[in-house]
Amino acid sequence: MKNMRTTPFTSIQELLANKIPADLIEYLPLRWEKIGDVLLIKLPSDLLRFREIISEIYTQVLHCKTVLLDKGNIMGVYREPNVEWIYGSKEIETVHVENGIRYKLDPQKIMFSSGNMDERIRMGLISNKKETIVDLFAGIGYFTLPLAVYSKPKKIYACEINKIAYDYLCQNIVLNDVTENVEPCFGDNREIAPENVADRVLLGYLRGTFEFLPTALNCLKNNIGMIHYHEVCPTKVLPDQPLQKIRDAAKEYDRTIKLLSYRPVKSYAPGITHAVLDVEIIKP
Repeated sequence: MKNMRTTPFTSIQELLANKIPADLIEYLPLRWEKIGDVLLIKLPSDLLRFREIISEIYTQVLHCKTVLLDKGNIMGVYREPNVEWIYGSKEIETVHVENGIRYKLDPQKIMFSSGNMDERIRMGLISNKKETIVDLFAGIGYFTLPLAVYSKPKKIYACEINKIAYDYLCQNIVLNDVTENVEPCFGDNREIAPENVADRVLLGYLRGTFEFLPTALNCLKNNIGMIHYHEVCPTKVLPDQPLQKIRDAAKEYDRTIKLLSYRPVKSYAPGITHAVLDVEIIKP
């Protein structure tokens, strides 16, 4: 008889079997987000009264220090997580290591999505030592850090409007030893992003990204170069709908566009995709 492989989730089920009602075991969260040693989980309403014992077991099996209850979507222009502390240490700041990059953050205050991991890894390989890059939505360094560590471009201007995220960005630049080629810029990118300097611009934002296309085009040298454009939209209109927005913006600068590639980053909701388009802005 073959031995059944024990997974972390089956261990959690076994340890909770006599601690919560049997008919609720099937509603235990099968997925979770582990950021450093902080765990984010979603619980249905029937399980909320057992949150402490459930969190204790998840912490034990998954080797975490803190559990946060994920209550919904990222909120507002500052992209703040909607979470609540439910168990463990209240010293929530942690260091998350991914692809050799260290991200210091407080997951109660700052978002971090494991679903974007492949794109963060890809960003580390897209540039070279001759390029100057502007990251219009740097956050804590999601794309800036892998770019700086692995592609080693000449310069990255990393713009961030959220003061908490900006402070972590500054710490992460030091933590990953990229102070020589990354310059953090605090404020609204429409006001502080450098103009006519970039070979490549990153627009890693999801809501109303098209509103920042003029800023991106102004960052590019002579309004020519590469942009990486993120947007959430219905899957059935990809890539045409966001591509038309880029084409319309480029037209205002007497420029045209060339789509090099587009790819889904992750599913955002049924029929809705977070996608990224790699687009070259060129002279007609």
